[in-house]
Amino acid sequence: MRRALDRRAVGIRAAENALQPLCQVGGQGRVGQSLQRARASWRPAAAASHRLLRGQGAPLRQWRQRGERAQAIGRSRGGRTTKIHALTDAQCRPVAFMLTGGNVADCTAGAELLSKMPACDILHGDKGYDSDVILRQVENAGVMPNIPLKANRKWKNCFSPFLYRNRNAIERMFCRLKDFRRIATRYDRSATNFLAAVCIAATISYWL
Repeated sequence: MRRALDRRAVGIRAAENALQPLCQVGGQGRVGQSLQRARASWRPAAAASHRLLRGQGAPLRQWRQRGERAQAIGRSRGGRTTKIHALTDAQCRPVAFMLTGGNVADCTAGAELLSKMPACDILHGDKGYDSDVILRQVENAGVMPNIPLKANRKWKNCFSPFLYRNRNAIERMFCRLKDFRRIATRYDRSATNFLAAVCIAATISYWL
């Protein structure tokens, strides 16, 4: 019976990726070598071959399309980062991905990600997903949640450390994805392009 449950277990986890820094200042590799005289505007004086295009700003406001919030970028303790939330089966095969900023709580994104949860018996989740909303959502689907308890939780739900060992399947999946340098360090400015790169790497690693 234990082997049957393990075979149908599903895991959920979030990984944090730092952003790739911009290219070096100056065309010859020395600061100020090819820079123009200081101007009133902070935009580049001339069009360059790198990603800082002429006349394109970096707005941070919520209603602007190019802002950090729209591109799944948030400021956490490690700086400007992006979280990859993933849902996998017991064979390490990813089922669904979701991107959020580094400052977004795991339980906030988990409720939407679990809507893609396949039929299973047990759900292993990281401690960040320990919330009443997620527990009720998992139980209403007929699945037993096996998530570590937060220190500030008053009501203690059922948790099995022995069964929780099977959550290493999602850890192995993330380790395999981070073999791709494009995934380990986010190169893409657009969240759509970055999520597409994650899906392509997962398809090549587990589904082809």
